Amino acid sequence: MSKPVVVITGASKGIGLAVTRSLLEEHNAIVVALSRTRTPELDALFAANSHTLLVVECDVTDEEALTQAISLAEKEYHRIDGLILNAATLDPLGRIDNADNGLDGWKRHFDVNFFSLLTALKAALPALRKSNPGKVIFISSGAATGHIPGWAAYNASKAAMNSLSRTLAKEEPGIVSLALAPGKVDTDMQGKLRESGAPHMTDKDHQIFVDAYEQGTLVKPYDVGYVIAGLSLGAPLSLSGQFVRWDEEECKDFRRR
Repeated sequence: MSKPVVVITGASKGIGLAVTRSLLEEHNAIVVALSRTRTPELDALFAANSHTLLVVECDVTDEEALTQAISLAEKEYHRIDGLILNAATLDPLGRIDNADNGLDGWKRHFDVNFFSLLTALKAALPALRKSNPGKVIFISSGAATGHIPGWAAYNASKAAMNSLSRTLAKEEPGIVSLALAPGKVDTDMQGKLRESGAPHMTDKDHQIFVDAYEQGTLVKPYDVGYVIAGLSLGAPLSLSGQFVRWDEEECKDFRRR
């Protein structure tokens, strides 16, 4: 049997890079990594896995480019078994009435965090239907059900993502559609929140993120990446339509032993 093929967006760093590495080195998969830019870390991963990693530079807000990238994955490997939708932005931070956050910023946010999901799904669904079952893993957030002041755009886009995942589960009963919250992961996003989030958040909310870093409780990309990689290959249909945290009971079989 040929190796499974997984397409992942936002693959150049953080969670995306950790998932890509785990798929290649621990799950024996072929990965098509889509990234707006190539990082030294992604290039190094490619150098070590050139036969099983295809890197495609692609801005997920470019509908034509994203569609072509996913079509290339199917053309190159004749299958797509998993789709991991990880590309995201936190900007713009700020209260809803923030005069500096115009509608253009909100539209850009939703182009990245939501409308790119639709483009990717439309391109990948025909191949995913053949995988029996194909898997779509939406990298969501506790913000989808949260209400942190200053995060209006992010809260809204992740809530929309979860709604899309639930609807996809009903429309495509032969495909696993799962929204997963990775928790507070030690990535650039956390660094940005600590360094520049204070003016846009309450002191209490901001301190939560500072404390998580100082107390060493941030989730390691290495750990959550393994779970996401495993789910993209083996998530059961019983999880379809659900929203789960990576460390909850539903994911226990996908964590490292």
